[in-house]
Amino acid sequence: MSDNGEWDVIHTYTRKQAIEDGVLVDVSELGYQAGFRWPVAMTSASYEDCVAWSEEDNERKGTHQDVKGRLWDVLWMAYNAAKRSTGSELFFEVARVPREGKTRQARKVRLRAVAGPGDNIEPVVTIMHPHED
Repeated sequence: MSDNGEWDVIHTYTRKQAIEDGVLVDVSELGYQAGFRWPVAMTSASYEDCVAWSEEDNERKGTHQDVKGRLWDVLWMAYNAAKRSTGSELFFEVARVPREGKTRQARKVRLRAVAGPGDNIEPVVTIMHPHED
């Protein structure tokens, strides 16, 4: 604590830094198309679980999916849940084919979206797994 009674900032980690480091994935461009008015990012873990997809995944699974389509599903479900929500935090489900294993059946995943202040106190949205913060 400083002499004037305020807490000293030991370290800050900005949203911009988290995106640059890959901790967050900026998905704002498609987020705006899905209806969001604020920038949207996903944690790298939720992105890898629900969005990431490769041509090798298509070959291994014997199906065709792509990153843009999988991302659209997440953003559309989040946006529709947000339209019904009155708070700054909400939970929603999205069905996605898991990358691991052999199944081609979509499995539901529960995600959390949080609206809060960005680096400059502007509103932003972050999508993550329920246990992440």
